Amino acid sequence: MAISTYTELQTAVANWLDRDDLTARIPEFIALTEARFNRLLRIRSMETEADQVTTSGTRSYSLPTDYRQMRTVHLTTNPITPLSYITPEIMDRIWAGSTGGKPVSYTIKGNNIYLGPSPDATYTIRFLYYKTVPALSSLVAVNDILTDSPDVYLYGCLLEAEPFLQNDARVQLWATAFQQAIADIQEQDEKDRHSGVLRVLNTGGYY
Repeated sequence: MAISTYTELQTAVANWLDRDDLTARIPEFIALTEARFNRLLRIRSMETEADQVTTSGTRSYSLPTDYRQMRTVHLTTNPITPLSYITPEIMDRIWAGSTGGKPVSYTIKGNNIYLGPSPDATYTIRFLYYKTVPALSSLVAVNDILTDSPDVYLYGCLLEAEPFLQNDARVQLWATAFQQAIADIQEQDEKDRHSGVLRVLNTGGYY
């Protein structure tokens, strides 16, 4: 059967386990699988952007609630101003007590991003980051991963189910299948990200 929705995924998991008494547990297996996705996957469908307007004299700002990992940060100046990542220790050593200026670097502590130096005016910061995978539910029937790679959802759920069922002999089988599916997704995403004709920029233009 096709696995294209949350309901179909639940049915498939029950069928592969050959169990009809896990209706209450299967959503837990799906949620645990999504937790693995959020730790392991970094693919284009997880990328999104968000803007933050700074306040003069304020160094720290809350990260988006669905934030998982940063890709790039820049100010939307003309031309744009890329911000370089530095460690929290270096941030404190370089910019602690600074009088302020146009930010050139950032770091992350907990759920906040810190800018260095402290903004001396209003700027718009644009984040490109990896977001949390939208969790499937009765209200969210599909997401990009289920649409593109239903097998990784299925293998992940079976991997989570077998220890619950005390069927340890099959854990390694589904672990191997899940790990291979994750690797395949990452590899294909990397190929897709860099597909097309490479054009090199020199001082005279493209060639």
